[in-house]
Amino acid sequence: MNRRILLAATLATTAGFAGTASAQTALSMWYHGAGGEVEGAIIRQIVDDFNASQSDYVVSLESFPQESYNDSIVAAALAGNLPDIVDVDGPVMPNWAWAGYLRPLDIDESLIENFLPGTKGYWNGELYSVGLWDAAVALYARQSTLEALGLRTPTLEEPWTKEEFMAALDAAKESGDFEYPLDLGMAWTGEWYPYAFSPFLQSFGGDIVDRETYQTAEGVLNGDAALEFGEWWQSLFADGYAPGTSQDPADRDAGFIDGKYAFSWNGNWAAVNTIEGGVDDVVFLPAPDFGNGSVIGAASWQFGVSAASEHPEGAAAFIEFALQDKYLAAFTDGIGLIPSTPTAAEMTETYKEGGPLNVFFALSEEQALVRPVTPGYVVAAKVFEKALADIANGADVADTLDAAADEINADIERNGGYGHQ
Repeated sequence: MNRRILLAATLATTAGFAGTASAQTALSMWYHGAGGEVEGAIIRQIVDDFNASQSDYVVSLESFPQESYNDSIVAAALAGNLPDIVDVDGPVMPNWAWAGYLRPLDIDESLIENFLPGTKGYWNGELYSVGLWDAAVALYARQSTLEALGLRTPTLEEPWTKEEFMAALDAAKESGDFEYPLDLGMAWTGEWYPYAFSPFLQSFGGDIVDRETYQTAEGVLNGDAALEFGEWWQSLFADGYAPGTSQDPADRDAGFIDGKYAFSWNGNWAAVNTIEGGVDDVVFLPAPDFGNGSVIGAASWQFGVSAASEHPEGAAAFIEFALQDKYLAAFTDGIGLIPSTPTAAEMTETYKEGGPLNVFFALSEEQALVRPVTPGYVVAAKVFEKALADIANGADVADTLDAAADEINADIERNGGYGHQ
């Protein structure tokens, strides 16, 4: 009889533990950074910390190569197999929200009051995603080069004008010390073009699409300001200021470090390698002002909740948990991107006040402009890339920009205006 009582008690206890374990709700998460050892370790640490911090949810992580990640999301959406938590590239987010892949992100927005503007993903007035970092582009130069060429060092408060910028390129060209005055990174393709080069167009006074209505590219991609931009863009290659689309990728990676280029238009992610590569007097300069302000791109990868999630409150709880400064700083220290908050920046050696990369935080804060916030961006970006590559290779500027505007407009019409309110 005692043995039966003991067995019954044991079974009851076991059942109780099983009930407790089964009460935890499983949440799935997909991430784009497979293959990134440091990045992956940080993401796994956040997941482990969240799982240990509470007993309601348990997150399981699956990582994909960045090159195939977006296609995996689209395929999963079509098959009805989206995970609970996704990460999404900032400019792509409106397309996923419009397509029904994402739901509005229900978090305490006071938590992101101090986040850099580019890390907050809004579509039609609602928050859909938040990023733990941002990225910024600057004009790399050596202080010794500026001094040797007799150039003023531009500042955030007083960037170079178009005339000063072109005079700097002329001075570098005439010195005979460089293969090219300027490296634009033309060996890179894809998102680099709209991210890095559309700010030049915006500074001229144009844009990829009209941001007031998001219903047309007419007049902004092919208007007078855009034509002026296009002629200037073409002159950079025709007049020997920068290598064109056939640039050797190795020169993009090391050309500035090796002294082949006087200036390089590059992101903060390359800054540490530049310094460690021996350029100990590198300075990171703001974008030139071509007449309508000094502009750089904004928005990197961000976290959101899929529309298919049956537990959006748990997915949102994980994202809130991940917004802690210690994790923002960990990503900065690990992979060099810009922390989303000034308090996280102060926890890092590179981005804190007086740190060697602090200027990039200021650039993101003062100059950054998100790419057009529209579901149609994913098409418009590719059209813009092809147009700029064609112009760089000698195509007629007006005809190319007219054709690009027509193609973007046709896509907007085919998709019923993409749901802009």
